[in-house]
Amino acid sequence: MAKVLIAGGGIAGTITAIALHETGHEPVIHEAYDRTAEGVGAFLTLAVNGLDALTPLGLKSLVKGLGFDTPRIKMHLGDGRELADFALGGQLEDGTVSQTVLRSELYIGLRDEAVRRGIEIRYGKRLADARETGDGVLATFEDGSSAEGDVLIGADGLRSRVRTIIDPKAPSPRYVPLLNTGGLAEGLPLDDEPGVMHMTFGKRLFFAHVVHPDGGVWWFANVPQKREPSPAGPTVTTTWREDLIRQLAVDRTPAVEIVRATREIYRPWATYDFPTVPTWRTDRMVIIGDAAHATSPAAGQGAAMAIEDAVTLARCLRDVPSIPKALAVYEGLRRERVEAVVERGKRNGDDKAVGPVGRVIRDFFLTRAFKNPPAEDPNAFMWRHRIDWEAPVG
Repeated sequence: MAKVLIAGGGIAGTITAIALHETGHEPVIHEAYDRTAEGVGAFLTLAVNGLDALTPLGLKSLVKGLGFDTPRIKMHLGDGRELADFALGGQLEDGTVSQTVLRSELYIGLRDEAVRRGIEIRYGKRLADARETGDGVLATFEDGSSAEGDVLIGADGLRSRVRTIIDPKAPSPRYVPLLNTGGLAEGLPLDDEPGVMHMTFGKRLFFAHVVHPDGGVWWFANVPQKREPSPAGPTVTTTWREDLIRQLAVDRTPAVEIVRATREIYRPWATYDFPTVPTWRTDRMVIIGDAAHATSPAAGQGAAMAIEDAVTLARCLRDVPSIPKALAVYEGLRRERVEAVVERGKRNGDDKAVGPVGRVIRDFFLTRAFKNPPAEDPNAFMWRHRIDWEAPVG
């Protein structure tokens, strides 16, 4: 049994802790904030490969209880034309389809389940530094405290401290020239079928919405912005709502009505990804999730990739007797796949940030592509992936 220090108490860190606990290890989560992340974040759609990976941990039903089925996508152009109606990421053998869930509710549900299983979570523990001690690792925190363990897992996100400890020359995230925003609209009756995601390549913005089974409308928009925002984040002004409405009004969609019916619009956040992170590990430290391979939301795989990481790493630490070897095997199992997903996400998102001329060209090629779709879904490799929890890692 290894004592595992986990830096980061978000979705990736919490599922990693649960997976390690299932294999008999002793995980301890160290969360930077001195409060929980309740209420933080928008919503996400969790693909079936992520849901399948949760099954042996007994978490799939928990997630399904928090979200709602999102089995299909309808793609549109800003002039109102429907381009396609297709399945969103297939389904599992038991009929499970993609689930859309509030990020904060997913976090709370996972955190509560981790605590119920006896996993320790320490708050206010922002990692300052870490060093290997030969047969373990010593982590120090900004509050002056420290912790010792057999291995340190960096599940500390895009601005990972563990990543820069492992490799001080690690690359910075790549800015994708899009801002994200969204919200939950109420009291707006739409004729849309609940659970069907409507996505529109608008004249100025990419806009998506889905009707919740309770009648609410969940939506997000991608706003092109060439200049990267400051590290503090995009500026929020009193005209943000009006700016969105002005840019959405040129399209034949219900977007304007949806935005007007939204009480609180999410503060915009920038989009980043990592084409590659050269160094993921040392003998006693490793990074997972966004710390290792942040992907554009256009891939629809961010949370699922973190879950796959968690389950794969737990299997490696369960089956490979040497920790350094286990971390090496983990990287070997994950790197090629996650970098392919990042590339696919970049490609899917490129069509969202185009100018007036680019939009005409984009719409022409999108129309032609959907009229003559390829025999094989180019995104299928993402959601068809399965992890055999019971199979030993050689």
